[in-house]
Amino acid sequence: MSLGKRAAAEAFGTFWLVFGGCGAAVFAANFASEVSGVGAPFSIGIGFLGVALAFGLTVLTMAYAIGHISGCHLNPAVTVGLCVGKRFPRSEVGTYILAQVAGAIVAAAVLLLIASGRPAWVLEPNGLAVNGYGPLSPGGYGLLACFIAEVVLTFFFLFVILGATDRRAPAALAPVAIGLCLTLIHLIGIPITNTSVNPARSLGPALFTPGFAALKQVWLFWTAPFIGAALAGWCYPRVAEDAADLVD
Repeated sequence: MSLGKRAAAEAFGTFWLVFGGCGAAVFAANFASEVSGVGAPFSIGIGFLGVALAFGLTVLTMAYAIGHISGCHLNPAVTVGLCVGKRFPRSEVGTYILAQVAGAIVAAAVLLLIASGRPAWVLEPNGLAVNGYGPLSPGGYGLLACFIAEVVLTFFFLFVILGATDRRAPAALAPVAIGLCLTLIHLIGIPITNTSVNPARSLGPALFTPGFAALKQVWLFWTAPFIGAALAGWCYPRVAEDAADLVD
């Protein structure tokens, strides 16, 4: 499969992750509807659990759709972690990251276009499910706490990916393990940072929010996931004695 086709698959897949995961947060997390015949709003939102599941399902479904094409990274941190773990060639890292970022930006733009079709909707600083610390953290967590959380969560996400895709693991179940891992990560991380573990997912929505508040904080959601992913890529082969499938 050519690099161009694999990059296109990564762009489509990352679009689906941002559109599906952030879309669930934007449209369905706290949705309220008027009860027929009554005037009071009736909450039918999916909440944190639903959003976490939505992110997990995007990865699970796309892993089966494009895993055989591009490996289904959908995340610059995953690409870097796999490279550090010698599962992915360094020469292709930049192309994959560009494709992932492009998919995330287009997805955020489409979300904004759809959301603005509702007359009562107003784009708030966190209106597109942006990631943030301090005032942009759902739970008001500070910079250091958010940084540590993103490093740790990304580390274990990559550790699970490396383990689930190890040649000794059951290949057919890898997408399930990875999707469930991302769901768990969001259950932990949504109250802290709204959960990034993915630089592309953070950058896309941040570009379209008013006041540039989220964009000013996006550095954390590039730095911390890359650190966590690189650490996992270094640690896993040493823990698992995984040496048969290494690439330059």
